[in-house]
Amino acid sequence: MTNAAGHGSGKPMLIGLTGSIGMGKSTVASMFEKAGIPVFDADAEVRKMQGPGGELLAPIEGAFPGSTGADGVDRGKLGELVFGNKEALKRLEAIVHPAVGAKRAQFFGDNGTAPMLVFDIPLLFERGGEAAFDAVIVVSAPAEMQRARVLGRPDMTSEKFEDILRLQVPDAEKRERADYVIDTGTTLAETEAQVSALIDRLAGTDR
Repeated sequence: MTNAAGHGSGKPMLIGLTGSIGMGKSTVASMFEKAGIPVFDADAEVRKMQGPGGELLAPIEGAFPGSTGADGVDRGKLGELVFGNKEALKRLEAIVHPAVGAKRAQFFGDNGTAPMLVFDIPLLFERGGEAAFDAVIVVSAPAEMQRARVLGRPDMTSEKFEDILRLQVPDAEKRERADYVIDTGTTLAETEAQVSALIDRLAGTDR
């Protein structure tokens, strides 16, 4: 990765934003947006494409009959069909990933003159995509706080949480591989101050 503050190619600085489940990544992404930085949220794009009238409904229904309805993809039913089934998960990914790639390219085209772009990608390290970015930011919080946040979600169980953690690169390794770490184990105001300071640093205005 390049030194972000020294990025001077005339193209936007590309920033990967990632973090394990329950670490507060969506909150941090919204803080970047609030500061005027365009953010591409891969999960949000998938939810739209899987929602009512979404472009992925037909191919997903074709591959997984009974998994969609008037309200879009039934995430519970689809989850039952793919969870723990590597072959089914590969089929689903073969439908979803190219569509997300097209949305990402469109986002880049729409925001190509911005000084920096943030790409919110939950499985950035797991998919080996960090090399595509000028800098990678990891959002992190203490493990006990992460656990409390996740187990407070509807339909979440300790077993599901442990299964998800097993599929994700450990938080300690993510922090080690990151260029920058945002700590959300604090107040929202303090987290926002970290984001603001990091934006200044990335833009080279804190020197």
